[in-house]
Amino acid sequence: MRAPRGGGGGWKMAAGGGSAGRPCAAWLLIAAALSAVQVSAVEVNTPEEMFVENGTDAKLPCTFTSVEVISSAASVSWSFQPEGAATRISFFYYSNGKSYPGKDIPFKDRITWAGDLNKKDASITISNMQFRDNGTYICDVKNPPDIVVKPGEIRVRVVEKDSLPAFPIATVAGIAIGTVTGLSSLISIVVCLVIRKNNSKKRYSGDPDIDARLGM
Repeated sequence: MRAPRGGGGGWKMAAGGGSAGRPCAAWLLIAAALSAVQVSAVEVNTPEEMFVENGTDAKLPCTFTSVEVISSAASVSWSFQPEGAATRISFFYYSNGKSYPGKDIPFKDRITWAGDLNKKDASITISNMQFRDNGTYICDVKNPPDIVVKPGEIRVRVVEKDSLPAFPIATVAGIAIGTVTGLSSLISIVVCLVIRKNNSKKRYSGDPDIDARLGM
């Protein structure tokens, strides 16, 4: 006997459903593989702002964190965006133990590597800072397979020589606040002692022996 046409149609539908399910299974495998891959990021840390005296050397600090081992593929690049400009100038590159300072003005022969990638330090030093060096400095660190979320940015302000305080402003403010607080505490103690002594005199006044002890 031959199978009825309806049965044959049923077999065809089953076959069709199996082929349609293969792409879904493939996508599920890809999604599982992607979820198994741990993606981490390099976090770059720099101060937001720095004041530098004209004609002096400036160390631009830049540190980073990365869960991956620092390898020969790690690299550091620095770029500069002048004050009021819309574009950035790449002026320094470091990789595999070698530095490649830019030879273009204004940083020609003025850049020195001051970092250590094994210590996760990507700092540089710029000698003889000038007023034209005002602007934003960008530190970008790559350590594959980690991805870079956001480079560090430092806004540098070059000021007249000898115009900066001998101590950082935060230090001076802390000393001043501490001094005022200390004086306030001392005054409060003295006032309390005077009031207590006066109250003692009022309480025992009239007794010859006590008055003699209190110097009344």
